[in-house]
Amino acid sequence: MRVALLHGFAGDPRAWDGVIAAWPRATDELLAVALPGHGGGDVQPGWDANLEVVGRAVAAARADAVVGYSLGARVALGLVVTGRAPRAALISVNAGIADADRPARRAQDARWAELLRERGVAAFADAWQAQPLFATQARAAADVRAARRARRLALDPAQLARSLDAMGLAAMPDYRDAVRRMQPPPPLVVGADDSKFVAIARALALPDTHALAASGHDPTLEQPVALAQLLAKLLR
Repeated sequence: MRVALLHGFAGDPRAWDGVIAAWPRATDELLAVALPGHGGGDVQPGWDANLEVVGRAVAAARADAVVGYSLGARVALGLVVTGRAPRAALISVNAGIADADRPARRAQDARWAELLRERGVAAFADAWQAQPLFATQARAAADVRAARRARRLALDPAQLARSLDAMGLAAMPDYRDAVRRMQPPPPLVVGADDSKFVAIARALALPDTHALAASGHDPTLEQPVALAQLLAKLLR
């Protein structure tokens, strides 16, 4: 089996290193793909145009399945809904928001984009990491966290800002009904300590949902070994 791995916002393909190293089946091939604005080319105008870019990369990898985390999970979901990928496993995914909620989310993303454009990636990285959503990451190994920060600081702040504009939650179609209609539904993984996304997962009510113990929002950082074992089982 060939699996394409999609990282989260302000991440990079090496975020999957721990998962790849712990993958229990040597016969599987795992390829971490860079998203637009994160080393995977420039961000394109509009959600679907960026979906097409990632879809071509997944097709070139001849992937049998796509696994995505956060932004990568939203992209993976979009790829499956639009027929660009055969199946997906989703980690910490928000499958969509109502149209009434888009203005507030667009304004929130615009504030992050403004921080990137005006103060640069270092100031953004500090503020982004300080969000309560990421508080549990403090228990991950210090050297791994430091390496991730160093790679984040190497990203282009203008491209990250454009990613928020074109690939933020407000720009994405609402896939909630589409994912509930999928047969079989994609497996969904959340960190058990991520109360926000546990609630999102409960509302989505997919039957194949798994809460990963001792993990917050980003299991690729906090529990890569347990995540690798769970994903290999789910994709079998």
